[in-house]
Amino acid sequence: MSVSAHPPDDLANDASYIGRALLVNGNRIVVSEQRFQDELHTKGFGEKEGTEYLLKPYEALYLAYVKRLELHDGSKSTTGDKNGQFDFDSLFEVLVRQDKSILTRFLIYRDLRSRGYIAKEGFGFGIDFRVYGRGEFEKKPAKYVVFAINEGTNAKARKFFTMIEQIEKMGKEAIIAVIERRGEIIYYKASRMRFGENHYNTKVRSAGALLT
Repeated sequence: MSVSAHPPDDLANDASYIGRALLVNGNRIVVSEQRFQDELHTKGFGEKEGTEYLLKPYEALYLAYVKRLELHDGSKSTTGDKNGQFDFDSLFEVLVRQDKSILTRFLIYRDLRSRGYIAKEGFGFGIDFRVYGRGEFEKKPAKYVVFAINEGTNAKARKFFTMIEQIEKMGKEAIIAVIERRGEIIYYKASRMRFGENHYNTKVRSAGALLT
């Protein structure tokens, strides 16, 4: 289902306020303004790391996409426009040099946000997010781990099984986000099954009822 079919989250829908941030060293997005930090924290964007408040690259892309972020070049290079400011396209050009999978991360993040879910950095299962149930951010642990598979990609059965097993041991539901060639995303819930000593299988069903 396309993103336009879902209402945007509250911050994306708030046209009254545009926050500012700096892009440093090509991949660190630093937010200095306290008001914007507070707004981002309330909506589940970014994290405090030491003395800095940082946005993940895919979060910055999303905020640029919905025009809620004014991003400037903090390194004084010539990567932005003539004023050192980035729009969505110029920011993407910079970030893709650092992370070839940034488009996949952005597409899933955007789709989850458009469905009303707060998604945070995952647990290292490739391209993955920990996703909170609606209204549960900072109240309960993340309910889902959503990880990406591009349409047509081959995954080794044992590696796939192990990933599902680890996610279930965390007490979370494993959701596969399959990105179709047109950029649309379909979600499937995965659960593990084991037959015999060395035979692995994974049960997959539509997660449409979970992530709608």
